[in-house]
Amino acid sequence: MPSQRSERIRTILAKLVGFDTISDRSNLPLIDYIEGYLDTLGISAERIVDETGQKASLWVTVGPADKPGLVLSGHTDVVPVAGQDWTHDPFALIERNSKLYGRGTTDMKGFVAVCLAMVPEMLAVDLKTPINLAISYDEEIGCVGVRPMLGEVAKKPIKPLGCFVGEPTRMQVIIGHKGKHGVRATFRGLARHSSIAPDGVNAIEYAAELISEIRRRAALLAADVEPGSLYDVPHSTLLTSIVHGGAALNIVPDHCVVEFECRGIGITESREVTDAIIAWAKAEIEPAMRARHPECGIDFEEILDYPALDTRADAAIVTLAKQLAGRNDHAKVAFGTEASLFVDMADVPSVVIGPGGIAQAHTPDEFIEMSQLESCGEFVARLIAHCAKG
Repeated sequence: MPSQRSERIRTILAKLVGFDTISDRSNLPLIDYIEGYLDTLGISAERIVDETGQKASLWVTVGPADKPGLVLSGHTDVVPVAGQDWTHDPFALIERNSKLYGRGTTDMKGFVAVCLAMVPEMLAVDLKTPINLAISYDEEIGCVGVRPMLGEVAKKPIKPLGCFVGEPTRMQVIIGHKGKHGVRATFRGLARHSSIAPDGVNAIEYAAELISEIRRRAALLAADVEPGSLYDVPHSTLLTSIVHGGAALNIVPDHCVVEFECRGIGITESREVTDAIIAWAKAEIEPAMRARHPECGIDFEEILDYPALDTRADAAIVTLAKQLAGRNDHAKVAFGTEASLFVDMADVPSVVIGPGGIAQAHTPDEFIEMSQLESCGEFVARLIAHCAKG
C-alpha cells in the first residue's frame, strides 16, 4: 500500500503542478481536474465560485454528511515565477534525488496531492466521522478565496470538529501564527518646477515622515518581547515594504505611495497598530500638507487583513494532531495561514501541519522531499483510522 500511495501522490502532484495557478490567473482548469478525479471515485464536490466566475473553491465530504467531521485544508494558488532563476520549467514536475521540483510543490500543492491521493483509502473503510477537504484559491494574496467558502461552512447546520491546514511545517504541529494587516497610503502633493520647489507640496518628503514614524514604532514593538514566546521572532513586527513616487528630477513630486504592514502576535494587534499609525498621520502629517494646499492629503486603504492564530496547547485538535503526527512538540510561526480564518469565521478549532519546509516556499527551484509527502500520507492514514473508529 505505501508504494502505491507514493505513486498516487507523485501522479497527482505532477498534474497539480502542471496547472499555472499564479494568483492573477484562473484556477478553474485545476478545479475541473480535481472534480473529475473525485467523480471517478464517486465523490461529488461543492463548488464555491467567486464574483468573476474565474476562481473557485471546493468543499468535499467523504463519509457521513450528517455528522461533524475533520477538515484537511489547502490552497491551489502559487506565487509568481517571473524574475526567478529556475533551472527547468516551474510548471513541470521534476524528480531528482528523491526531491520533487516545481512551483507549488511545497506551498502547497504537495499537501493537496496527498489529500487527494488518500481519498481511495478513505473510501476503503467505513468512516464514522467524515473527512472534509477544503480546497481554496488566492491564499497568497491575503487568504481571499477561503472566506466565501467559510461563509458557506458557517451556514451549515453541522460545524466541523476541527481543521488541519497543510502549510509547510515539516509535519510539526503549529498552534499559533501572527496576524497581518497591510495598508496603502497614497500621498497627494502639488507639482511644481523644481526651481520653485517651495511653491509645491512634496509628496515624497511627507511620505518620508510616515516611514520614519513606522520605523520608530517598529523599534518599540521589537523591544516588547513576549516572555517564553514560541515564535522565532518573539515580538510583533512593523515595516514599510513598498515606496514609489515622483516623475522626474526637476519636478516637485505630487504623488507617492507607501505600503506598510504589521504582523501582530495578538489576535487583533496587527490592525490596532496600523490604525494607530493612520490616526497619527491624519493628525500630524495631513494638516501640514493641507495648510500648504487644501487639495493635498493622504488616502489610506486596506490591502490585506487576517487575524492571528492562537490555539491552546491543550486543545483537543492539538492533542489529536500530535497523535496523528506521532510527535509531542508544538510551535508557532511568523507566516500567516487560513487557519486563523477557520477559527474567526466558522469557529472551527485549527492547527497548521503539513509537509515540506517554509524555506523552500516561494523560491526558484522550489522542491519537496518525497519522504515529507510520505510522512503526510501516514498522518492522513492515521486520521482515516481515527475517523473509522468514530
